[in-house]
Amino acid sequence: MTLSYIDWVIVFAYFVLSLVVGIWASKKAGRDTQSFFLAGRNMPWWLLGVSMVATTFSTDTPNLVTDLVRQNGVSGNWAWWAFLLTGMLTVFVYANLWRRSGVLTDIEFYELRYSGAAAAFLRGFRALYLGLIFNVLVMGSVSLAAIKFGEIVLGWPGWMTLTIACSITLVYSALGGLKAIIITDFVQFILAMTGSIWACIYLLGLEQVGGLANLLTSENVADKLALIPDLSNPDVWVPVLLVPLAVQWWASYYPGAEPGGGGYIAQRMFSAKDETNAVGATFLFNVAHYALRPWPWILIALSSLVVFPQLTDIQAAFPNLPLDKLGHDVAYPAMLTLLPAGLLGLVAASLIAAFMSTMSTQLNLGASYLVNDFYHRFLKPEAGEKELVWAGRMFTIVSVILGAGLGLILTSAAQAFSLLLLLGAGTGLIYILRWFWWRINAYTEIVAMVTSLIIASYFNFVHDKLGLYPLESWQKIVIGAVLTTTVWIVATFFTRPDSDETLQNFVMKVNPGGPGWKRFSGSDSQPWPVPRGILSMVLGCTAVYGFLLGTGHIIYGSSSGVFLLGLASVASVGLFKVWNSS
Repeated sequence: MTLSYIDWVIVFAYFVLSLVVGIWASKKAGRDTQSFFLAGRNMPWWLLGVSMVATTFSTDTPNLVTDLVRQNGVSGNWAWWAFLLTGMLTVFVYANLWRRSGVLTDIEFYELRYSGAAAAFLRGFRALYLGLIFNVLVMGSVSLAAIKFGEIVLGWPGWMTLTIACSITLVYSALGGLKAIIITDFVQFILAMTGSIWACIYLLGLEQVGGLANLLTSENVADKLALIPDLSNPDVWVPVLLVPLAVQWWASYYPGAEPGGGGYIAQRMFSAKDETNAVGATFLFNVAHYALRPWPWILIALSSLVVFPQLTDIQAAFPNLPLDKLGHDVAYPAMLTLLPAGLLGLVAASLIAAFMSTMSTQLNLGASYLVNDFYHRFLKPEAGEKELVWAGRMFTIVSVILGAGLGLILTSAAQAFSLLLLLGAGTGLIYILRWFWWRINAYTEIVAMVTSLIIASYFNFVHDKLGLYPLESWQKIVIGAVLTTTVWIVATFFTRPDSDETLQNFVMKVNPGGPGWKRFSGSDSQPWPVPRGILSMVLGCTAVYGFLLGTGHIIYGSSSGVFLLGLASVASVGLFKVWNSS
């Protein structure tokens, strides 16, 4: 199927809008690194919150949800729903601390919290690791989805899709910096929500699907509807529910769901006007990301099981799709080809915008690491602000080439998701505890990163070649988390703590409080807010999960949905009272 004239008008209108925003924002973005990487630190909570949501919605996001639903059912989404726990923990415990730190990047935090050569090494190592290796891997995953979307919906080869979309992304992100990205994110979010809901309604009405009632009773769908996996079968509920909720959310470092906050979530918090706006932005993000957005994608994924039950059906419908790109995640863009003119253009524009949103954020974030925490810190400390901004633009160009190139190599969105989880398995607990336990030092993080990288490399490139017992992805994550955590705990006690001067300065500036800092003056100058924050986290998770699952039960026609929505409402009221009690 090819796009109509009106579809192309909608798509190119968004391209033009993005370029205009980038050119408009470039006047202020080029002044200094604060403007280019943090939008001047004066952004309101609602704009930042929407930007966080838009960034997490890339072209690969509905593809991933579709992959999970088609293979594991709706309950397979607990692989990412579990990250709400760390999201709410960030909102009510860490957002204030991050904003109070006053750093430009979350990597700069290392020399605020740790001391000596080890801290400097960690900052530089982490800048290269996240700014290049990890960042390129994320962009590769995003580019993979864009390739599949372009081949199926636009009829373009992968290289053409990436060349056009990445070029426009490069222009507005390199010119306008974070402010241009945040503004285009707002437009993208409106497009995405409008397009996904409208597309869902239309696709449910297709003759092949026959409406919501027929979809829910289809034999291809009936065994995929459960919101909670079969608890009588450990082979099902352990990897789908237990591991994500018990281990994955705190043990793994994943973009947008970093334990304790980090990455582009931290960058948005740094960009907020104040601590209140930082907290509000992060809370809005978690509500919209988990409670507002998933169901249109889930219903389209379920509908795809009726229209394209098997991969062979997708292959027959799209014979030009390369075999190495054929997977269950392709079912989402395949369903979009059934949309009428106009609506297809709107959805196509929203997905292209989603790709550009995530890519632009990763480019800006990666450049901030490479400029602030490597180039300026180690290579050219005397560099002026104008030079640093131009260095950021050069790093942006290099990063987009590497990320797009990797997208041509990867084959599955789920493959990239699993690799990202495994690569960070076992490091997450450090990012939670380092704010509240003085004994954690730079060597703790260095050892954890190296160990995690070695374990991930072993499982992905060595284990199977040795002819050993094959392991599932969740088993690799658990083993990686246990081994990495054990190694870094041992390393913590066998290495020297940071200097008292550095730790005292950290306490005086950030004031995290709690028993972990009792030996330092000023640590108990106010009541420790963490217990109230954890209670707020529990209430927040109850509210969001209640709305998420309650909406599902209402869609399924189950009266239990009313109870869950009521529970969510009660939890919301309780959250409001608890959080505003201080």
